[in-house]
Amino acid sequence: MEIIPGILEKEWGEIERKINLVRSFAKSIHIDIIDGKFAPNITFLDPTPFAKYTHSAASGRAILFEAHLMVEDPINYLKPFADAGFRRFLGHIEKMSDQEEFVAQGQLLGEVGLAIDGPTPLDSVKAPYGDLDCILVMTIKAGESGQAFTPEYLEKVKIMNQAKPDQDDTKTGMKVEVDGGINNQTIIQAKNAGATRFVANSFIFKTDSSDALSAESKFNLLHNLVKV
Repeated sequence: MEIIPGILEKEWGEIERKINLVRSFAKSIHIDIIDGKFAPNITFLDPTPFAKYTHSAASGRAILFEAHLMVEDPINYLKPFADAGFRRFLGHIEKMSDQEEFVAQGQLLGEVGLAIDGPTPLDSVKAPYGDLDCILVMTIKAGESGQAFTPEYLEKVKIMNQAKPDQDDTKTGMKVEVDGGINNQTIIQAKNAGATRFVANSFIFKTDSSDALSAESKFNLLHNLVKV
């Protein structure tokens, strides 16, 4: 079970502030990339500044950065973000021309997974589960942080966990990650559905203080709720 702080921002300065709040305790950091075509929102799109934190020599400790690609043709974003040190790539299938090609190219650069928006049916995933390191299931409509959790979207998580043995996923260790409205109440529902990674954005970062201890205490609260 892993808690992953999620960052969705338009400006590098705010991204960097949040990275610095969590990098002393988080193993992974989830960066939302939105191009304005997948969703009306647009985030910071330049991967270059992240290199300051993706390499352990610069950041002081190894942190895995994952790119959540809410963009048109996510395959075009793989190499630029890999060059900046990202090591996990989650591409949305809704704007993806070839799922298997995205997965094949992503495997050359690190861990790779497919992301599926809240309203999108699970049978839209065409790549074999056994080829994936993970699947990201949105528990909101992708594109904006701070939305209310939609428990109905967890049905896809339940179905995937039931399908895993038939798909031979037990050999690959495919993880099921959830993102959207995760807090100290909804995380229990996500865990019970079978999720093993939990992206939390607003719950960790929405605070009246920029004190890292506040973010860390919320992170630890979530971790304690799902740890085995």
